Amino acid sequence: MSVGEWILYITELLGTVAFALSGAMVGVRKDLDLLGIVVLGVTTAVGGGAIRDIVLGHTPPVMFLDSIYVLLAFVTVLILFLFLNFVGDRFQKYGAAYSLILFFADSVGLGVFATSGVRTALEAGFGDQTFLALFVGVITGVGGGILRDMMANEIPMVLKRRIYAVAALAGAWLYYALVSLGMNELAATYLGTGSII
Repeated sequence: MSVGEWILYITELLGTVAFALSGAMVGVRKDLDLLGIVVLGVTTAVGGGAIRDIVLGHTPPVMFLDSIYVLLAFVTVLILFLFLNFVGDRFQKYGAAYSLILFFADSVGLGVFATSGVRTALEAGFGDQTFLALFVGVITGVGGGILRDMMANEIPMVLKRRIYAVAALAGAWLYYALVSLGMNELAATYLGTGSII
């Protein structure tokens, strides 16, 4: 792997951690047990990528072929669970901080995976299919959160508030446009991801 590929890989791992935290925090808020929190955390972290792979015809999805994503999400959820058990109800007193952490984790995961989804579509040979590349980018970014919210018996966040999907689409489009114009992939990734966050 080149240095740029390593940086992109590490960025995807950070996105995995961010989405795992987001899913786990929803599970904690819903007062789920450890298994429920793990399921929400892992699903949020890898669900969008699994949908992406199915849409692109890559089966089995990468989450089954490269277990680092699932393992990292699982470990992240366990660390959060242990931390919250250590601090107890003190963390719940800071509702604004909880919401801010959840929002930030969701934003980082959304940014990382929306651009990553477009990159995967381009690498799969769909560079001339703008709609497909952008759709795959957006669904990679929002798919895990949709699955999380549905399993938590909530209307998916993407359908009710914030500019979640619009931000994913804008950042995916920016990444796609910059790469199409010949910009360095790493720079385009950080500009697209940053614009979403």
